[in-house]
Amino acid sequence: MAKWVYMFTEGNATMRNLLGGKGANLAEMTNLGLPVPQGFTITTEACTQYYEDGRKINDEIMAQIMEAIVKMEEVTGKKFGDNENPLLVSVRSGARASMPGMMDTILNLGLNEEVVEVVAKKTGNERWARDCYRRFIQMYSDVVMEVGKKYFEELIDKMKAERGVTQDVDLTADDLKELANQFKAEYKEKIGADFPDDPKEQLMGAIKAVFRSWDNPRANVYRRDNDIPYSWGTAVNVQEMAFGNWSDESGTGVAFTRDPATGEKKLMGEFLMNAQGEDVVAGVRTPQPIAELKAVMPEVYDQFVGVCNKLETHYRDMQDMEFTIQDRKLFMLQTRNGKRTAQAALKIACDLVDEGMRTEEEAVAMIDPRNLDTLLHPQFDTAALKAATPIGKGLGASPGAACGKVVFTADDAVEWAAKGEKVVLVRLETSPEDITGMKSAQGILTVRGGMTSHAAVVARGMGTCCVSGCGDIAMDEENKKFTLAGKEFHEGDAISIDGTTGNIYDGIIPTVDATIAGEFGRIMDWADKFRTMKVRTNADTPADAKKARELGAEGIGLCRTEHMFFEGNRIDAFREMICSETIEEREAALAKILPEQQGDFEKLYEALEGNPVTIRFLDPPLHEFVPTDEEDIKKLADAQGKTVEEIKTIIDSLHEFNPMMGHRGCRLAVTYPEIAKMQTSAVIRAAINVQKAHPDWNVKPEIMIPLVGDIKELKYVKKFVVETADAEIAAAGSNLEYEVGTMIEIPRAALTADDIAKEADFFCFGTNDLTQMTYGFSRDDAGKFLDAYYDAKIFENDPFAKLDQTGVGKLMETAIKLGRPVNPKLHIGICGEHGGDPSSVEFCNKIGLDYVSCSPFRVPIARLAAAQAAINQK
Repeated sequence: MAKWVYMFTEGNATMRNLLGGKGANLAEMTNLGLPVPQGFTITTEACTQYYEDGRKINDEIMAQIMEAIVKMEEVTGKKFGDNENPLLVSVRSGARASMPGMMDTILNLGLNEEVVEVVAKKTGNERWARDCYRRFIQMYSDVVMEVGKKYFEELIDKMKAERGVTQDVDLTADDLKELANQFKAEYKEKIGADFPDDPKEQLMGAIKAVFRSWDNPRANVYRRDNDIPYSWGTAVNVQEMAFGNWSDESGTGVAFTRDPATGEKKLMGEFLMNAQGEDVVAGVRTPQPIAELKAVMPEVYDQFVGVCNKLETHYRDMQDMEFTIQDRKLFMLQTRNGKRTAQAALKIACDLVDEGMRTEEEAVAMIDPRNLDTLLHPQFDTAALKAATPIGKGLGASPGAACGKVVFTADDAVEWAAKGEKVVLVRLETSPEDITGMKSAQGILTVRGGMTSHAAVVARGMGTCCVSGCGDIAMDEENKKFTLAGKEFHEGDAISIDGTTGNIYDGIIPTVDATIAGEFGRIMDWADKFRTMKVRTNADTPADAKKARELGAEGIGLCRTEHMFFEGNRIDAFREMICSETIEEREAALAKILPEQQGDFEKLYEALEGNPVTIRFLDPPLHEFVPTDEEDIKKLADAQGKTVEEIKTIIDSLHEFNPMMGHRGCRLAVTYPEIAKMQTSAVIRAAINVQKAHPDWNVKPEIMIPLVGDIKELKYVKKFVVETADAEIAAAGSNLEYEVGTMIEIPRAALTADDIAKEADFFCFGTNDLTQMTYGFSRDDAGKFLDAYYDAKIFENDPFAKLDQTGVGKLMETAIKLGRPVNPKLHIGICGEHGGDPSSVEFCNKIGLDYVSCSPFRVPIARLAAAQAAINQK
């Protein structure tokens, strides 16, 4: 028979997956001989079983719970519903990963009209007994029966007003008795049944409520944001009550063994006298700093400090603890590794190494790579953020905080920024031609698009804050206004956006700049010592490349050449090329761009100082480059000696029904080989010049041909590249070496990688497109239906943000297994957005990639994730 229930004396800290974090730590504290009110834990497997059984607790689990109640009654010497010595318990959730505030707690369970009388007589404290009962009815109604808290709060406020008092503590025992009856009447009105009196019925209701809360909306959102699988389930902890509201010599509090904001080694925390746990957390009353407990109860304070030291030494990490004092007696209710800011995480990890408590390897393993994001981008001032209420929410597509005046076009963003205004660019969606405006803006907000939409990818690359896919915005671009949360915003109105949470705020919230502390460098040095996989960056400009080098990038894994075409007046020349009718006209237009592209590449090689640079040839469909407004169309018509109508006809002919699968990537080079020739000349000439200027560097360009699905495509385009490159090298009398490889972003390329490897020097997985092509999802439209997929539990994550290891991952593994035996020199990387996602980096390490490439500001995250992957794989 499966074991579904464990007494605290039967578990330990290693049983976290089964008992949840809270249950495992309660058992561990019991083993350490600390003062823990006793009880039992119902396992996470019981939660999973509850859902499998159609949200019912089966007979076997029920029998084990009843057995545990009997054992608990023996241990405590008290009994449920007893008229002599009644047992009161708390019921708390505890998943294996800490989910603060996600799951609900019930205190004082076991009370009814008779038990309240017994407890009041026994303690000689009727007011306290009545207060406990009132709280229990309120919590049980809210958490178990989902009758909103507000109804009860209104009744309390009404009574306080009638009695002429302001604090809950000023209500008398009789007031509280009357209030409990009002609460029960409210319960009956809302539920249509009497409030349960049988403590066992109350307990089963509470246990089911904890299991149900695993699937409540806020828990689902938190899990998705923090990579916690739905299948894990939550445990339930049933524990004897310790009463912090027993008397003025009782209290409750929360403490940290180190400062969770800075990491400083000092006891931090707060307590409230004559209160229960939720009073501290809910902020109903203002608590006192923990140090003041020394004056109130010196012996309890000294005992508590001893417990803190014991726990931190035992767990070898900063602890977050909850405690209650009942009648000058200390009880420990919880300990866990404390949540901390990124700054604190780095400091604590380094301090623990210096204190001899952790090895460098363990220090690297204990930091969540995702937290580093906050160190590299501006953040909102914490106090100001707490006081603000979001008016909307999109996807946190690129971290950081931004505030400024609303503008609706890229040109306006450039213009306003040039005048010294801080702006937030608000668009339905962005396209490559918005790039200059995106650079000028403090932040970007889009109505459409997901985590790998154009706006999200480009913003992450630039390190600019971006919130994408806020579908609640009613946009009127033409009249430069939008409506959100019932308010109309016009050009020049101020908004603030949080690219980490996706929250949108009305008005300006002050920001604080990112600071990289000294510990950052130490942790990164240790990480580099342990990792085996290289980390490159996706960078299209020398500024991005330079930033990525500062953050530790070892090369460029993806330079998207199309972004360069929007600089200055070269877009005009490129548009001329698109509208040309003969090869000669096209070549003449491209000749104007060649020196510009060459200059770009020279600057990139300079920034990379001899480290590898992979340059992807032109990828997007041509319609993305053509003008859309009348003025630009007229300008192009005049330059080409054509009528406006003729240019419009050309533009219309470029329109595609499904451009992501249309005339793009290597298909452009097949149709117009002159584009590939021009780009090859620019790449090779730049490399020759930079190699000459720096003889000690090894400049070896990697030319990447995108969207290949068939070896014949690669062969055809590669022929032009090699002929052009070899001719340039010979003409310069140089001995420059170069490589020609391909992106693997079409499933067919992965499945025929043994063929493709014969012609390719390297593979680079373009997982944005590979995910799109494998699922058949449009990455810009998937946001419209993914929420329904999350609700139906079809997906737990956005496959564009977190690599689908089962499907897309299998294609990647297939490509590696097929390609490497054919070409032992083949080097393989990834350059989709997944290259900066920690769980995806771990997968890349496992399947044997040589490098991951990600946007510049994610380089430290990838370095740390790659180190952790190497440590885990040992």
